[in-house]
Amino acid sequence: MRARDKRGMPPDRLRHPGPPSKMRPMSYGQGGPQSQWDPWKPHTQQPWNSGDDGTPDWAALADASATRNKRRRLMFIAGGALATIAVGTAVAMAVVSANGGDDPSGHPSNLPASASLPGGSATATPSFAPTSAPPPLDPKDFISSAEKDTAPLGPETLFPGTRLTIGGTVYEKGATADTTSCATAAGGTLPHVLTANGCTRLIRVSYVKDGIAVTVGVAVFDTADQATRAKTQADRKSIVRSLPGKGITNFCDSAICRSTTNSYGRYAYFTITGFTAGKDVTTKDTKVFRTGDDLAEFAFRQIRRRGEAAASAASG
Repeated sequence: MRARDKRGMPPDRLRHPGPPSKMRPMSYGQGGPQSQWDPWKPHTQQPWNSGDDGTPDWAALADASATRNKRRRLMFIAGGALATIAVGTAVAMAVVSANGGDDPSGHPSNLPASASLPGGSATATPSFAPTSAPPPLDPKDFISSAEKDTAPLGPETLFPGTRLTIGGTVYEKGATADTTSCATAAGGTLPHVLTANGCTRLIRVSYVKDGIAVTVGVAVFDTADQATRAKTQADRKSIVRSLPGKGITNFCDSAICRSTTNSYGRYAYFTITGFTAGKDVTTKDTKVFRTGDDLAEFAFRQIRRRGEAAASAASG
């Protein structure tokens, strides 16, 4: 048999290309020196492991195939990772490009609102036209002039009922009086003050409790300025005349009594308080002072209620 080269082929086949040799083909196990399996060569160029039974080394073939598959898987994994990195880099570059640069805070500055994100739910916020509520009506405005203060007025509208309870103290109501001649129901320097400022009406009522009586006088003017001037011009000698009757005897005719003066809106209101027994009032007689203060406060509240009722009716 002719010598063969390292690949098991006849030397003349290598030197002289031409028709194939007529020698009988060699079996798989009759090659030259044993060569090692190369997994990177084509199947037709692989050396076969010589064996006595003339069959290929199937174990070597399986190992080589496994090696190739493993390397392919590694290449696929590496390629997928590189592709993922490339896609992530492209997305990051696209976000930076859309934002016009990097946000120093580390957050994209031009992301869409949550309502426009896919899958998000938009919550509609109701919008209302700007409105301004009108200011509340001032009750005092409705009792500051005769033109606005047109509700019925008299002793029973200002001082209704037969008794008055204030802070747990019950005062029994006595006589009432109503006159358009204001000076006749006043004493001391008050008649001049009332006349000079245009008093149009003077309403009086008396209450009594435990021998202490009080008369409240409400002088009515056309304007609030007139009432304010009357209050300012009144002095310690400006007093409303006491009103006895209906269970209340004469009081404060000659004895020293306590008096107060105030105004609200177009009304000036006065009190005079003393003992029904004719005793002088001193600074120690706290019950007298409290009685006068209670009735003065009640007169103020009744006048204010007129303004509140008028304001409520005007606001509709």
